[in-house]
Amino acid sequence: MSDWYYMNVVLIQTTLTTLLLALSIQVPLRFGVFSFAGVGAFGVGGYGAAMAMVHLEWSTWPAVLAGTLAAGAAVFVLGLVVQQLSGLYMGMATIAFTLIVSVVAVNGGDATGGAGGLYGALGEITMTHIVLVVLAVVALLQWTEMKGLGRRIDTVREDPELANALGINIAGYRQMSFLVSGLIGGLAGALTTLLRSTITPAEVNFHLVIVALTAIVVGGSRSWIGALIGAVIFVWLPTVLSFVEEWEKVAYGFIVAAAAIYLPTGVLGVAKDSWHRFRTREERARVAAALQETS
Repeated sequence: MSDWYYMNVVLIQTTLTTLLLALSIQVPLRFGVFSFAGVGAFGVGGYGAAMAMVHLEWSTWPAVLAGTLAAGAAVFVLGLVVQQLSGLYMGMATIAFTLIVSVVAVNGGDATGGAGGLYGALGEITMTHIVLVVLAVVALLQWTEMKGLGRRIDTVREDPELANALGINIAGYRQMSFLVSGLIGGLAGALTTLLRSTITPAEVNFHLVIVALTAIVVGGSRSWIGALIGAVIFVWLPTVLSFVEEWEKVAYGFIVAAAAIYLPTGVLGVAKDSWHRFRTREERARVAAALQETS
């Protein structure tokens, strides 16, 4: 077991940071907001942490905190600017934010390292640190899925008119989703950068949107568990498919497309539906048995 762990430690770390990236996109979707701002937050957080460590000589966790807060603040302000948009227009505006972050990084001179990126930001981050951070984020999101708060969030997403009639502050909830998305995305970027010791503009681009969205589509968009399933599949599937060599990307694309078509609610949604049908059959069998005994 220990040999397997040390052989795959980088993949495990990547899985956990990819989970955070996916969650930064999933959170606003749960609120009914079609936003990809978490990907831009990934860049802000990554560059913020790297600049704090390289230029200001900060230690690891103050640098992570600085990057995370900077990303949260940037996405919160973005939410105020685009709050009147919805649907596709919201999605395009938030993708534009991600591209702007990349352009600023390229033209940032010595501060961002320009097109070559920033190097030398190696943080003292262990697997235990990453696990604890991810558990804290997951615990927070699990709380938002429970009971009253979870039902209010579902109402804001599914029926805004009903939410408004119930006195739920729709604008406030959606703005909160931007803040949480920015903080989680910034945290993912800061941790990823300080693990790799470098960040370049090429890493903060549209491909990250595809990464996060793929993980959510495949895993499921209604719970953090779906994002976890998607992150595991996305990170480990290329390794599993390595035997097909040059056809790896074709096979990967085919599997993702098939999942999107035949698993519209994601792996988690299919699992929940199967469990519900199983419990329903059991309940019907118990009822039928009880009726036979009484007759």
